[in-house]
Amino acid sequence: MRAVEERPDICLLDVDMPGSGIWAAGEIDNQLPGTAVVMLSDSSCEADLFDALRAGALGFLLIDTDPERIPHALRGVLAGEAAIPRKLVMRLIDEYRSQGVRRRVQFEGRSVELTSREWEVIEMMRSGLTTADTAQRLFLSPITVRRHVSAVVKKLGVADRDAALRLLDQAA
Repeated sequence: MRAVEERPDICLLDVDMPGSGIWAAGEIDNQLPGTAVVMLSDSSCEADLFDALRAGALGFLLIDTDPERIPHALRGVLAGEAAIPRKLVMRLIDEYRSQGVRRRVQFEGRSVELTSREWEVIEMMRSGLTTADTAQRLFLSPITVRRHVSAVVKKLGVADRDAALRLLDQAA
């Protein structure tokens, strides 16, 4: 990887670059912890935003960002600031808030906590909506919906989504 050879202070990576920009961000973050990574994307897909941040990116800029603002954003990252467009910051706030609100489900003598977003996703699935329909209604990517379902399946200790839905129906 070129970044390992060059050891730059900052890397600006395209989310959709060959081989996956998010994968590259994770590798750079692991191998070069002193190098700041900023992602560039043509989409404001929240799954890409969250995946990039989890991979270690300190910024997520949209391709339609005013070219004059990019150097300021990169300097800000080097100074310890995050570079995230305001319209995406609200998605971060929503995700943070939904992580904090929890509801308990009681079954078989156990108590399991689910986030409000997990409940929202599961309720839509219980009403018969598909992953794609749920994603569209909640303004999420299908990948994010599947992650929420996976989290519920894991928390409930069941094999799959259908088993989770059956268990929640019994507990209701």
